[in-house]
Amino acid sequence: MLLLHGHGVDEHDIFSLESVFPAEATVAALRGPIPSEGGYRWYAHHDVGRPIAASLAAGMAYVDAWLAEQQPAGLWLVGFSGGALMAGALLLSEPQRFAGAALLHGTLPFDAGVPLEPGRLAGSEVFYGYGELDAMIPPALTLRSRTYLREESGARAEIHGYRAGHELAPAEQRDLARWYAALT
Repeated sequence: MLLLHGHGVDEHDIFSLESVFPAEATVAALRGPIPSEGGYRWYAHHDVGRPIAASLAAGMAYVDAWLAEQQPAGLWLVGFSGGALMAGALLLSEPQRFAGAALLHGTLPFDAGVPLEPGRLAGSEVFYGYGELDAMIPPALTLRSRTYLREESGARAEIHGYRAGHELAPAEQRDLARWYAALT
């Protein structure tokens, strides 16, 4: 299980999600490579949810290099906000490499050089959670992500909206734990 944090924080911010998964799951949290806002980020962006393609590619290479050193098997990705976009980019880039992904309060990497053709995630397990009151992620990008995952991607997508802002609601954590437990 690889946890990817949001912008302006570090790996410690997302590591609390470790408690959502069974004790036997191996959980790691990686720090983004770009110092930003007192923390770190995975890529530079034009606006929230709109990464600069070259920077996103560099961030993906950074994660890939770390994964090559670890050589994990049965790898799951879990990302929050900017980490969700990174997890989505990694999954879309090599869907067969990952057991599945949980994308939390983020968007997919539209218009950033990542393949998003119909059927790209055929057979992939994806959990997508979003806040119905999220003022951080543009609603149009959340809707576009939900639509792609539900109607075009081919993924076995479980999609949930929560009466929450840009934070993980307790119900979301319970749904995430249930989703993961049902698949492992």
